[in-house]
Amino acid sequence: MSRDYPVPAEFLERETVIRKSRFIARVAPVESREQVKALADQAWQEHPDARHVCWAYQIGPPGSAAEAGMNDDGEPSGTAGKPILNVIQHKDMGDVAVIVIRYFGGIKLGAGGLVRAYAGAAESVLSEVGRQQSQPVESVVVSLPFALEQPLRHWCDQHGAEPADPVYGEGVTFTVTVPLTALEDLVSFCEAHQLDYHRERPSA
Repeated sequence: MSRDYPVPAEFLERETVIRKSRFIARVAPVESREQVKALADQAWQEHPDARHVCWAYQIGPPGSAAEAGMNDDGEPSGTAGKPILNVIQHKDMGDVAVIVIRYFGGIKLGAGGLVRAYAGAAESVLSEVGRQQSQPVESVVVSLPFALEQPLRHWCDQHGAEPADPVYGEGVTFTVTVPLTALEDLVSFCEAHQLDYHRERPSA
């Protein structure tokens, strides 16, 4: 079970120019490292002439993130991804990625200048992006006969839940990620159909 915490409400882009280098910063809500990589790939597709696409992200509650990562993308080690991540970590926001696209302007900034530039670019979008509360969820493992697979999927569609990791045998078992607001409804669904279910223990 996760607690409610602020996450970005939208995708936002801001551009700054420092000594002729352009820094295009983007912030977006994310739920996985794969989504972060997809955002970086998209940035390269839209800016194929850029010199660097650097990024950082954290997933989970701010202050106790479940996962975080960063990438300097060829900039001197520690001068891009880490300053971006440092700004993220000071913003009390989770499930967030910041991508910074750099066009080199011909004037070298030096290590200290790069740190300030990338931190400033991250600050420019994180200080302006709207916030919303994440929706706390819980994982419930549900076992059911094949005849009820489609009814369960339909129930999930109606309640914003996600059936994942199906295991097929004599029947099918799903791990259902369900918003806490719909948890009691899922329990009622399971009990009405006499299904086996248990709430998954969060990992320590």
